[in-house]
Parts: sequence; C-alpha cells; structure tokens
Amino acid sequence: MTDRGGMAVTVQTLLEARDLRLVLEKREVFNVTRFTLGAGEVVALVGPNGAGKTSLLLTLALLQRPSEGSVHFNGILSRRENTLELRRQIAVVFQEPLLMDDTVLGNVLTGLRIRGVTAPTARERAEEWLDRLGIAHLKSRSALKVSGGEAQRVNLARAFALGPRILFLDEPFSALDYPTRQALLEEIGEILHETKIATLFVTHDYSEVPYFSHSVRVMVGGRIIKSGSVPEILGDITVPRHIPAPWEEV
Repeated sequence: MTDRGGMAVTVQTLLEARDLRLVLEKREVFNVTRFTLGAGEVVALVGPNGAGKTSLLLTLALLQRPSEGSVHFNGILSRRENTLELRRQIAVVFQEPLLMDDTVLGNVLTGLRIRGVTAPTARERAEEWLDRLGIAHLKSRSALKVSGGEAQRVNLARAFALGPRILFLDEPFSALDYPTRQALLEEIGEILHETKIATLFVTHDYSEVPYFSHSVRVMVGGRIIKSGSVPEILGDITVPRHIPAPWEEV
C-alpha cells in the first residue's frame, strides 16, 4: 500500500486467503493463490461479469465455504466454530439493498440489536449514520417506500453503523442512476478516508475505482491476473474517462 505521496506504507494484514478455490457443480468458479487486505486499505476487485468476483467476496466474507483453502482474520483461521464471531467484525453491502418491512431507522437498528448493542447506543449510532448519509429525515418512513438511491443509503448506513473492521461492497452503485451514483461514490470515498475501514470493493465498472481505492486486483475466468496500484492498473484516471477496461487490453 502507498500513501498519497507515493511512499510505501506498512500496514497490518486484517484478511488473508491462501490457496482459495471454489468448485460448484463440477465447475471451478475461482482459484486464488493468495489474497490480502490490510488495515485501512481499500482494494477494488474488477473484472467482467462472470469472472467470479462476487463468489470470491462471499467466500472472503464467510458467507460461502470454499472447496479448498483457508481464510484468516487478523491471523485467526476461520473455522466452523468461530465463523459467527468473525462475521461480527465485518459488514456486507450488496447491489440490492435487501431491506426489511420496517422503518428506515428500524432497518439500521436491526444489526446493532443482533450484535448486542444497548438500545440507547444503537439508536445514537443509527441516527448518526442516517444523518451522515443524508437520510435522517426518512427515519420514520417505511424502508420499502423510498427511492432506489435512498434505499442504498439505508443499506450503507446499516453497514457503517455496525462499526466493522472490514467492509465488503458488492457492486453497490451499479443499479443507480448516474447523478445518484456519482454523489454516493464521492460520499463513500470521504467516509472510507475518514473511518479507515479496510474495504474490498467489487465492481465491473472500472470508472468507479479512483473514487476511493488504493489498489486494484483484476479478475478474469476465476483467477486474479493483475494486481497493482490504481495508476499501475488503470492509468491516470483521477477524473474518470473512457479508456479500455484492463481485462480488454491487448
């Protein structure tokens, strides 16, 4: 990982996967020799649809068991008996918000209650993140009656309120219209810079990467074929522009 001045920075490894392989119905979905995520690091995993990105994310987030290999959280090997404990250190945001039939506030409170946070603290944290994401005025509204962009903000508030050590983002902006998408990209970039939450960001839209990622892994056909900094992989696209996708380069 490098800082904004391009100097190398040593960071603690929070997540490490070794010799990770997933086979479903006799088909190899992915085969990844090693994958790491450091404290405060934001890694973008990019690649075409069907590359195996989401399957790898689900496996790293302990929501899917690999056929082979191991996943370590802060040096601790993930096993069946400690999976729940390790999951409490992470949060996952999917493309679809998957909100419950409850109020906006109720949706954000649910995860905190499940994790045993006291009612006053849970409410304080939930309202803080609703306000931070600009939807505090919606807290009493049914979560099923908000717009797509608002629903994704609820989804993100629910994740950030948990105070995760690791955040997994699975194409959370791809279903949004352009203005909503751009606004959220900028806001989430600011939040990740402020909170220093280690994040794995999966996308097939490489133009989203420069908003907050430190490094990039390119996945094609279930394998990571390139790794490097944003400039190394995507070139100088501080202002997103139309350039060939890294998996399409000759």
